[in-house]
Amino acid sequence: MGTAAERPGSDGEGRMLRNARLADGRTVDVHVRGGAIAAVAAAGSPVPAGFDRDDLDGWLLLPAPAEPHAHLDKALTAEAIPNPRGDLAGAIEAWTTAAADGRLTEENMIERAAAAVELLIVHGVTAIRSHVNTTPEAGVSGVQALREVRRRFEGLVDLQIVALTGKPMAGTDGAEGRAVLGAALEAGVDVVGGVPHLDPDPVGAMEVAFAAARDAGLPVDLHTDETLDPEMLNLRDMARAVQRTGFEHPVAASHCVSLGMAPPEIQAAVAAEAAAADIAVITLPQTNLYLQGRDHPAATPRGLTAVDALQRAGALVAAGADNVQDPFNLVGRSDPLETAALLVMAAHQSPEAAYDMVSNGARRAMGLAPVHFQPGDPADFLAIDAPSVRAAVADAGMSRRVWRRGRPVASSRQHTRLFA
Repeated sequence: MGTAAERPGSDGEGRMLRNARLADGRTVDVHVRGGAIAAVAAAGSPVPAGFDRDDLDGWLLLPAPAEPHAHLDKALTAEAIPNPRGDLAGAIEAWTTAAADGRLTEENMIERAAAAVELLIVHGVTAIRSHVNTTPEAGVSGVQALREVRRRFEGLVDLQIVALTGKPMAGTDGAEGRAVLGAALEAGVDVVGGVPHLDPDPVGAMEVAFAAARDAGLPVDLHTDETLDPEMLNLRDMARAVQRTGFEHPVAASHCVSLGMAPPEIQAAVAAEAAAADIAVITLPQTNLYLQGRDHPAATPRGLTAVDALQRAGALVAAGADNVQDPFNLVGRSDPLETAALLVMAAHQSPEAAYDMVSNGARRAMGLAPVHFQPGDPADFLAIDAPSVRAAVADAGMSRRVWRRGRPVASSRQHTRLFA
């Protein structure tokens, strides 16, 4: 298997991806220059002088997926940090205990996060947004670890770092938390995060996050309503805060599980407010299917947000994997096609819509331009040996090739053999 770490050589003047099959059935040659699509022509077009060539031999060429919600600081710790209870509170307790026991070194975090990033790249991801604990107990060591990981993968993937603050954040009791957030901003995070629904003052915690982000000129991405309690609708408070303050930077609300438990009329009303505030909602089927619903043995809820209601209201709904092989989610393959398949099964999305949620939808939620195979679009691509988007989502085959800004960054080839 070729991996992202092999770092192919120069792209020359530009690059042509020949004989690529797009999702609409066309077979084309994609011309790339300067990290963007220069032209999309019928297959067999002449190769411009100085261009490198990649022959796709009819493989399906798709917008590269993105991971809009990861926790790289926690990745790949399922064996070392068990969660016997299996729920969200148990995961938080397991992680907090491990941190207090000194089992989480910065060096170990760097190596685990790097391994998780490589898996994501090989599966096709060219952009990652990772939350990292930024609390009085953790300080900014996680931020520093992820900055080192970003340095290692420079040129191979875009990595956005989110300061995941703790509680409390507002009032006198939140002074220490706000100080750590300030240190994280100085250390170089890209997004302000937090968990207002766990804070004793959820609205106050939101106000702290928005004020810090406004002063720093950064986006906001908050863990929001990760509970099955239909009465908890901090998403509505968040939308009203955006409208009231005129916050001008991108805003995302991750999880929003409780909205999926609310009556249809409440779903529609809150979704309309989220859409009006231009809040991107990031649903996370893998981890929330695992964590939620353990106290509901009959008609167990799926733990997802109200995807259809949000889409009908015109809100952007993206999807990510959240945790991978850690106390919050014991499994996960670091493959957006796994997330897409769960959206088909658990959220009743079409395969095409599901793939858009983990690719262009995820890119837009992260503030990145989508890829529609038009001139000027970013040259971030996944080629996969599959006859259709549906088949790619269903089979998740590992014959894949990945380009970021026109540069090949990963490839893998799947071989099978039966012995009679």
